Amino acid sequence: MRSKLSDVEIQRALGGLAGWARRGDVLTKTFTFATFAAGISFVNAVAGKADAADHHPDIDIRYTKVTCALSTHDAGGITQADLDLAQVIEGLSGATREG
Repeated sequence: MRSKLSDVEIQRALGGLAGWARRGDVLTKTFTFATFAAGISFVNAVAGKADAADHHPDIDIRYTKVTCALSTHDAGGITQADLDLAQVIEGLSGATREG
C-alpha cells in the first residue's frame, strides 16, 4: 500500500506543479483546450498513462475544460503516486493543446 504524504511534502511538491492545487485530500487542476476534441484527446492520453501506472484520476469534462483530480483512495489521501501522475499529466497537457 502507498503511504500518505505529509502536508509539508505536498506543499513542497506543489511548488513544481504550476496550477495544481490541494483541495483536502485531493490534488486538482483544470486544463482548457481550444476545442472539445482537443480536450478529449488529452483525456485519452491521460487514460493510457494512468492505466500504465495503475493509478487513475477522477476526470470531469465540461466542453473545453477538463479537470483532473488525484488522490490515492486506499491510502486515504495524497501519495507520491499522485504527484508522479500529476507530473505526467502536466507533460501531456502541453503536447495535446490546440490553439
